[in-house]
Amino acid sequence: MTMMPTSADRFTQAAQNRPRAEPVEIWKARNFIHEHSDDKLSLTRVAKAVNISANHLSEKFRQVTGVNFVEYIARARIGKACQLLENADLRISEIAFAVGFQSLSQFNRVFKTLCGKSPSAYRTANTKARTAS
Repeated sequence: MTMMPTSADRFTQAAQNRPRAEPVEIWKARNFIHEHSDDKLSLTRVAKAVNISANHLSEKFRQVTGVNFVEYIARARIGKACQLLENADLRISEIAFAVGFQSLSQFNRVFKTLCGKSPSAYRTANTKARTAS
């Protein structure tokens, strides 16, 4: 005779199937990155800030976020850059350095890779979209 699962059994099964909460060290690392994304960041610096080894942070970071450390930082910086590109008074070079890139060419390359267009094309497209609405 098979027993019907109780509500407690269903709750336990749902809890087991649900993704686990983000580990504290990764949460701290992500917060540190977002607070300091315009600074020069390294795996070692972030690992020290959250008090774990760089190797452990690197492995755990990729497991939890699905992207590696360097790509996560690039995405955070490009996200800030997209917001800043809405301000037509700021030059693209100013934005690149303000969000933490060390060179304009690196910024342009990463921006195009992640957004599919150059920063100036992105700005033009978003300016036209805002003006049309």
